[in-house]
Amino acid sequence: MIKIKVTTLFIFLLFFLNQVYSQSDNITVPLSIILDETQNKFDCNFTYLDKDVSGLRLKKPSDTLNLQKTIAYLRYNTPLNYTFLNDNTIVLSLTKNTQNVCGTLKSLYKDEILANASIQINDDLFISNAKGEFSIPVKNPNDYIKISFVGFKTLKILAKELLGTPCKTVQLIPEIQYLNEVVLNDYLVKGIARNPDGSIVIDYTDFGLLPGLIEPDLLQTIQALPGIISVEETVSDINVRGGTNDQNLILWDGIKMYQSGHFFGLISAFNPYLTKNVQLTKNGSSSSYGDGVSSVIAMNTTNEINQDFDAGLGINMISADGFIDTPIGKKSSLQLSARKSISEIAETPTYEQFFDKAFQDSEVVNSLNTDEKFSFYDTSLRWLYQFTPKDLIKVNGLIIRNDLGFQENAIINETNISRESTVKQNNSAASIMYERNWTDAFKSELLIYGTNYKLEAINSDIINNQRLQQENEVLESGIKLNTMVILNSNVHLKSGYQFNETGISNLRDVNNPTFRDLIKEVIRTNSIFSEIAFKSKNASTYLNIGARLNHFDKFGAFRLEPRIGFNHRFTNHLSLEFLGELKSQVTSQIIESQNDFLGIENKKWVLSNNDNIPILKSQQTSLGLSYKHNNWLISADSYYKKVDGIIAQSQGFQNQLEFADDHGNYIVKGVDFLINKRFAKFSTWLSYSYADNQYEFNQLSEQSFPNTIDITHNLNIALAYTNENLKISSGINWHSGKPTTRPIIDNPIDPQGNINYEHPNSDTLTDYFRWDVSATYNFKFSSKVSGNMGLSIWNILSQENIVNNYYRIDSENRVREIQERGLGFTPNAVLRINF
Repeated sequence: MIKIKVTTLFIFLLFFLNQVYSQSDNITVPLSIILDETQNKFDCNFTYLDKDVSGLRLKKPSDTLNLQKTIAYLRYNTPLNYTFLNDNTIVLSLTKNTQNVCGTLKSLYKDEILANASIQINDDLFISNAKGEFSIPVKNPNDYIKISFVGFKTLKILAKELLGTPCKTVQLIPEIQYLNEVVLNDYLVKGIARNPDGSIVIDYTDFGLLPGLIEPDLLQTIQALPGIISVEETVSDINVRGGTNDQNLILWDGIKMYQSGHFFGLISAFNPYLTKNVQLTKNGSSSSYGDGVSSVIAMNTTNEINQDFDAGLGINMISADGFIDTPIGKKSSLQLSARKSISEIAETPTYEQFFDKAFQDSEVVNSLNTDEKFSFYDTSLRWLYQFTPKDLIKVNGLIIRNDLGFQENAIINETNISRESTVKQNNSAASIMYERNWTDAFKSELLIYGTNYKLEAINSDIINNQRLQQENEVLESGIKLNTMVILNSNVHLKSGYQFNETGISNLRDVNNPTFRDLIKEVIRTNSIFSEIAFKSKNASTYLNIGARLNHFDKFGAFRLEPRIGFNHRFTNHLSLEFLGELKSQVTSQIIESQNDFLGIENKKWVLSNNDNIPILKSQQTSLGLSYKHNNWLISADSYYKKVDGIIAQSQGFQNQLEFADDHGNYIVKGVDFLINKRFAKFSTWLSYSYADNQYEFNQLSEQSFPNTIDITHNLNIALAYTNENLKISSGINWHSGKPTTRPIIDNPIDPQGNINYEHPNSDTLTDYFRWDVSATYNFKFSSKVSGNMGLSIWNILSQENIVNNYYRIDSENRVREIQERGLGFTPNAVLRINF
């Protein structure tokens, strides 16, 4: 009853605020509102600093004015300059009368003039004229001038380098990028955008606030998007349109990552403060990507040399972290970061909630076990070296560690005996990337990388005087060459080659009786890919067609994988999108026993073979419509997805199929829907996903039944508020229960002493419900030192959510249900200082 009342109240407040702030009957309104309305009315874009328009109010211009006359009205009534970069992009700026420096902007290669480039110093923004010339005021000759122009790399230069006469020539380096302009900005909140190829890009350099998060956790953020859910509330089990987590290709600067979380899956292992953006592709992915039959999650750090010293320190109720980004001369910069759990110092309420969630129903919480010690850390390094204007080298390194140890205790012959059991999960990765701009129309990137994942456990069984050692290790190396060519302003071509060698080993070692089983397998994959992107002159049509050809040496097999992405804007407000792809992958995760690795992280990586683990193959299509007008966004996508080659052991069955050995497929048919309204300083959204996810196996007694992660209905409602330094966000998450298999009530145990189950996944758990809130506040100590503090509450109502269940026969020969619960009331707080 409480849940119903709270939900009703929340929805009422959400739409009440919507109505209140949608009205504009005041005599004067904030300039920011007028600018938003003008953008939607004339399909134009304003670029400005928030502080320049903050506090400015005026009457709305007449609805009968065209764009030029509206700008003239604004120019007359506000202390701002309005400069047109093109027909529909206008830059707002304040001017100051001080001593000037000047220059002329040209391209490095063709010596062509760069007119209408953006030149920024401190908070002031200026534009170069038709001859590429600029003259700007300077207060401090040691201030940096930032010069930006579409299609060229942003340049930072000291103001004193431009002092004197005559005016100096400044050359910009072309930056060749694939046609991929944003079609939807501020998708849900600020910093999330949708590209015409269907991918979602999350920009963490200027990000809003999502419910329940006080820091931008990379893999928690994407779960706010339609079609994405973590059924078990972890970042290591992200389900994209009905797929399992091992079917997601997770890349960190192009390196495939086999571990994504800390705390055995509850926290993202990637530092958001050093990540420029994350690109999520659910369908129609670029042909440059292999693997990932469900999705591609590509995290990218910046390629820009930092000219200023940056540093930051932060602490929350789980961990502390710090980073520095410092220039090394004019051509190089070095970035170092580290994060460490604080549980050795203090076990906060947040830590206790995470610990209970991560280790419930495992040997760690056995009543006889003691002295649990858990810690994690990660550290990363990035070195950039721009040794010529055309050549850039980028070196990356990343280490992720999770360590758990505890004492297993027993009383034998009236003697207390104690032995240590441990679980360790580690991932190390490194790469070197060389980027060269050969001309203003041709660019190449060469990436060489290696990654190593290792999960190991030692389980001490005192009663049987036995020690079990288990290891799962992945060692992968690869090389990838990307080339990008601008055929003309509307047609771009991307091509390349990729080689991967993936080796996976699994060890099982028992001392009593002596037994050792070590299996090592290797697959080498050679791939060539190419795709061409077309954008119409009026930017209303976007088409990307590509293909990838893979050769798997172990099988002597070839596989051709076409990809397509199409987006057409019928009017200024309505667009149609069609996406399709074929993909494959040779790695997957299986569960041989629910008690493997002490029942904590019981999934292990394996390679496809010619026997019982086929190559995963997927086919997917989707059709979508989007409508955007007057700060409203409405989008709907229908999709069909089929993945062949799944094996029973990778599905996490805990019923009559727990030890089944078979392979088959799953088919998902679904719809993702989103409605988003932005008004003044608020953003509200409602996302809903419907899916029908069904298995088809070849030889099981039950060949067709619902998928273990068949979540039929998934609903999110949220409200976010931003006012200068303050951000507040609140949201509700609800979805139908996960499928489960119940014992037959009248005959729960069969004559052989096994549980007598109903049909697989014929029932569901109770519905899931969670309400989250969060708030952050930014402040400044000085012009160079700023801070941020925040507070969040996950599951504010402390709703008991059952995320999984299974059944076992107890010592009294009765069937007992074991339930796994999601996080309860979980507070968190953060304090950050940036230098």
